[in-house]
Amino acid sequence: MTDDHLRYSGLSISRQTETLREILRASPRMMDVMERVRLLDLPDAWIVSGAIYNTVWNALTGRPDMHGVNDIDLFYFDPDTTWEAENRVIRRVAEAIPGKPPVETRNQARVHLWYEQRFGRPGPKFSSSREALLYFASRTHAVAVRLEEDGNLAVHAPFGLDNIFSFRLVPNTIRPNRETHEAKAARQMALWPELELFPWPKHAMATLEDT
Repeated sequence: MTDDHLRYSGLSISRQTETLREILRASPRMMDVMERVRLLDLPDAWIVSGAIYNTVWNALTGRPDMHGVNDIDLFYFDPDTTWEAENRVIRRVAEAIPGKPPVETRNQARVHLWYEQRFGRPGPKFSSSREALLYFASRTHAVAVRLEEDGNLAVHAPFGLDNIFSFRLVPNTIRPNRETHEAKAARQMALWPELELFPWPKHAMATLEDT
């Protein structure tokens, strides 16, 4: 196996950002979803994580578009943290964006309300959709995009894009998310065997100032 899939590894963030935009624009499903999300005009709305880096890995390894993509995550941020308000948005998005993979919609303003019940420990209270990326179990996964009114693809990647283009799964130790990091990595490595897993450090617990 050649290393052609690593041809963008180590390049500048500007070159990697432009390459990411080119790859996403070549994906019919991603562009359709982003265009429909823009028309919905949800507050602080971003497509995040899996569908983005999976699309990159598929493009660079010659796999079909949407290979391995179970859903497309949509974050938005609405100060109305009632379940009823979020459920209305979920239904609205489902009606406006049919097709597969489906769009998974979540209001990041209310994550802290259900996090402890699901994960057994209190969760952070976010002030924006983008802030949530800082707490992903893997730094590789922390990427968000959205289609702006002028047609530009905005990209937000707090840990950069080199892990994505280098096919590295790198843990983010800001939270004790080792199990999540390893479970996601196992699934992804089965679908993209080119990936390299970086193990969870035995005695590491970073702070945001360390990131």
